[in-house]
Amino acid sequence: MTDEESGNRLGRYLRARRELVSPAQVGLPAGGNRRVPGLRREEVALLAGISPDYYLRLERGRDRNPSPQVLESLARVLQLDDIERTYLLGLAAARPRAPRRKRPEHVPARVHELLGHLQIPAFVEGRAFDVLAANPMAVALNPRLRPGQNRLRSLLLDPEERAFHQDWAKATAEFVATLRTTIGDDIDNPRFVELVGELALSSQRFRTLWARHDVRNLEGGTTTVHHPVVGELRLHRDKLPIEDVILVVYYPDRGSDSDEKLRLLAALTHPESGSTVHDGTAHDRPGDVPRPTAP
Repeated sequence: MTDEESGNRLGRYLRARRELVSPAQVGLPAGGNRRVPGLRREEVALLAGISPDYYLRLERGRDRNPSPQVLESLARVLQLDDIERTYLLGLAAARPRAPRRKRPEHVPARVHELLGHLQIPAFVEGRAFDVLAANPMAVALNPRLRPGQNRLRSLLLDPEERAFHQDWAKATAEFVATLRTTIGDDIDNPRFVELVGELALSSQRFRTLWARHDVRNLEGGTTTVHHPVVGELRLHRDKLPIEDVILVVYYPDRGSDSDEKLRLLAALTHPESGSTVHDGTAHDRPGDVPRPTAP
């Protein structure tokens, strides 16, 4: 990366998204001798109604103040959805900011209490997918949900986690896209820098997904997993923001086969009433968050 492009998040995003759009998708002939994947710069400029020179300046970071009208045209050409369009507009609107105070992620005492009462898998994660607290059912469902683990690292590097997810490719794509959205303009956050750097070195899948610059909002959904004891489970997942952390719960449809299997898992686990799994040190005290360990 050149000095001119350093810190040029808008330009990198435009380039990454341009490479993901084929000529056929925008009604252009593919032609021969295409040296780049996706659209050429001049093709994007033509379709967006701007000059090729101006688009080149945007990609290279020489002009970081495009009008909303230009960005809307680029979003249309690059076929961005609402989330991606909002992200693009946010990149152009970003301005230098004062350094943020480092505020350790902390699980409120009432959330620990809530975890102990829930009879379904539930855990708390931080902004970088660090597991901060979990109840016994969460750990019974997935041992990688113990506090101190990092969900994205486990997903990308742990073979057991890969086997656990029915659609591992979709799960990794969603996690990485959510991480990029979560980071936003907090690019100098030490935890994000550490995690992205580690995964960029150790996971080809992460490098491929990160280069796409996909973005996705934090949300729940439905997933199918393969438990080594009770078999296949179809579970809904909800994510509930609480202060600076996220409470995640998994639950099946009532009366379903997965409901019966989850009840069986609970019976096999025999969790102590009201207990909450944690590392016994940090999360009962504000401001203490242990560093995740490798899976």
